[in-house]
Amino acid sequence: MASEDVVGKRSESAVTTIVNLAEEAKMASEGVKAPSHAAIFSVCKSLAAGGIAGGVSRTAVAPLERLKILLQVQNSHSIKYNGTVQGLKYIWRTEGLRGMFKGNGTNCARIVPNSAVKFFSYEEASKGILWFYRQQTGNEDAELTPLLRLGAGACAGIIAMSATYPMDLVRGRITVQTDKSPSQYRGIFHALRTVFVEEGPRALYKGWLPSVIGVIPYVGLNFAVYESLKDWLVKTRPFGLAQDTELSVMTKLGCGAVAGTIGQTVAYPLDVIRRRMQMGGWKNAASVVIGDGKTNAPVEYSGMVDAFRKTVRHEGVGALYKGLVPNSVKVVPSIAIAFVSYEVVKDILGVEMRISD
Repeated sequence: MASEDVVGKRSESAVTTIVNLAEEAKMASEGVKAPSHAAIFSVCKSLAAGGIAGGVSRTAVAPLERLKILLQVQNSHSIKYNGTVQGLKYIWRTEGLRGMFKGNGTNCARIVPNSAVKFFSYEEASKGILWFYRQQTGNEDAELTPLLRLGAGACAGIIAMSATYPMDLVRGRITVQTDKSPSQYRGIFHALRTVFVEEGPRALYKGWLPSVIGVIPYVGLNFAVYESLKDWLVKTRPFGLAQDTELSVMTKLGCGAVAGTIGQTVAYPLDVIRRRMQMGGWKNAASVVIGDGKTNAPVEYSGMVDAFRKTVRHEGVGALYKGLVPNSVKVVPSIAIAFVSYEVVKDILGVEMRISD
């Protein structure tokens, strides 16, 4: 009997151990899978919010975006576009409604992934920088400073711009070409293939360096100013603009507008040089792209410094700000709409993390 009791107790113990191990394995398995799926779903929703925000904001200002590029690259000795109002009227008269939105499909194909990567990269870079900053200072309650936000925004801008740069190049070329251009790009993939075959793979990254340099103050200042201005409004509550920790949509639009104005003004000359380097050497755009005033042929640039030098020598310092007016009119609502759209879509999708978080 004693022997049977011992065997029985051992059997019960073994069964209990097996059941416990099974339960632990199940819990461990569920504990790993649930957060993993939740994290992936959250990332997808965050990327979707950024992409939608980019597409909505860029489509809203597509005519001004096209006019800006045409002003940036037009030959100063054969002027077609002479200001914002005249330029828009000329496009409408010569090309109609389709002309106003030419290149917008390509632009959205570029800006949707670009915006998705940019917003997501900013959030991830902000979390990483904040963690490192708290480790260095030993203050677990420390918050991001404007300078650290500038760094996070710069990282996000460089990553997003580099990932989608070939799309930006062909978007610019499709936007610039007209019905009178000797040869036509029939679409995004045709343009990518044509540039790759006729000009080589390096041509897909023409103007990349000034883009990298320009994106640091542009995107960096956009995020830094937007977030810092929101924080200041929440803490000080001037003119009753903030209720508790929430800002109205109109107030957020105002923050985005201020951020966009500061960022684009600082980085604009680099944007002009980037666009001209992208068009340089494109033989089928001779009637549109800047020339030397004698042959009316597109100018070749050996690099960023050479592009600056030739632009200033042929057209003066003012050429570095060609298209600034339509860009200013465009960038203010564009940046504002992008930020607000992003936060609204994240609210709709139920993403808990906000940019400030």
